[in-house]
Amino acid sequence: MMNKLFPILTISLFIVLPAFAQHDHHIQKDAAKPDTTKHQHNMQMGDMGGMKHDTMAMSGMNHSYSLSLPMNRNGSGTSWMPDNTPMYMLMKHTKKGMFMFHGSMFLRYNNQQLNGKTQRSDTQFDAPNWFMAMYNRRVGKNGLFNVSAMLSADPWTVTERGYPLLFQSGESYKGQTLVDRQHPHDLFSGLTIGYTQRLSKKVDVFGYFGYPGEPALGAPAFMHRIVALNDPDAPLGHHWQDATHITYGVATLGVRIDKYKLEGSIFTGREPDENRYDFDKMRFDSYSWRASFNPNKAWAFQVSQAYINSPELLHPDENIWRYSASALYASPVSNDGKYFTGALVWGMNHSDHGDEHSFLAEGTRQLNKQAIYGRYEFVQKSAEELALEEQFGEAVFNVHKLTLGTNRRLFKTGPIEYIGGIQASINFAPERLHPLYGNTPMSGQVYLQIRPGLMKH
Repeated sequence: MMNKLFPILTISLFIVLPAFAQHDHHIQKDAAKPDTTKHQHNMQMGDMGGMKHDTMAMSGMNHSYSLSLPMNRNGSGTSWMPDNTPMYMLMKHTKKGMFMFHGSMFLRYNNQQLNGKTQRSDTQFDAPNWFMAMYNRRVGKNGLFNVSAMLSADPWTVTERGYPLLFQSGESYKGQTLVDRQHPHDLFSGLTIGYTQRLSKKVDVFGYFGYPGEPALGAPAFMHRIVALNDPDAPLGHHWQDATHITYGVATLGVRIDKYKLEGSIFTGREPDENRYDFDKMRFDSYSWRASFNPNKAWAFQVSQAYINSPELLHPDENIWRYSASALYASPVSNDGKYFTGALVWGMNHSDHGDEHSFLAEGTRQLNKQAIYGRYEFVQKSAEELALEEQFGEAVFNVHKLTLGTNRRLFKTGPIEYIGGIQASINFAPERLHPLYGNTPMSGQVYLQIRPGLMKH
């Protein structure tokens, strides 16, 4: 019964929120002062020149971990995105703080065998989703308190064994390696608390704790990168790049000095177990560091490294070193909502079996109602990752994937958008895998995405 009711309940959330947000919008419009409105417009356009940081903090539009940075820089966890990044969210100001609501749901038909059924292909109707709420509150003149919660109905809406995705790997289901499927995210995907103390306009120190949360490692997780907002699928390099975004036990300390940020984390290396509704044991047996640099409003760079203890449940004796580097770009958002955003992300896992690399390049051109997007991926998958070690031993396979898609806003209810889209992918793998996957397996999907609209001021 719950399997049938939960998708209805989650969709209902997007029906109820518009009325709530629209009511708040009118309140803010009536109460807004001219200088605050001008400030908010400039923030959306990425023009921070000449504005006072205290004005930003009083308007409630500051970053979650800095009173001196724009909200647009918020990534997942404590990561940074470009200041030009467009924001898709609902906001509600209170007397002393501000609530923010994010989220996305795809109602789709997912076909991973467009050019013929194989041993590894499948199709499925499903609904990948996530919902996030955040609260910021100023403490005194220079303190900032933040709490956030992220939930996902994936265990119900994409099933506990996840959704079909050729060449994907990572985590397990009923004691077996999940392969050619993307695992569902946990019901509780993030519960975090953080505090930042501003020492000057150019210097902040902050602390962050999550159970679960995200350590200082890698680029913003794929579902929080605006460039990937339109793509329902996780990258094939998810477990090389950003799989630690759901970590049951993470503590981070960091310092920002002007355009630079250095942070370090201790966290639980084990990825979430097969029970998608509980809270896993905190271990704090792994550690990471990340250096970030935003030279201007358009770019965000990071490099990071982590030692991850026993990440996979089925291979408890295997530890890895993970390395990451990324460059994110976002153009200013025009008055009619047009922009371009792109990302380059590299991740490598080093273990006793050697090095395995992954790389992706993705981009989105957003027009007024239409979006065109694409993603290229390269990842090295071992025979073990693909559950083929009995046939191929310790072989490593180079896999390439190209995805192209487009979507269009169909209608709106208040600030919530309903977007129809279509995308197709083509995969390239070594000849030895052709008997299992076909020569160039293709996949495609059609979907209706439900999400908050672009914030405009």
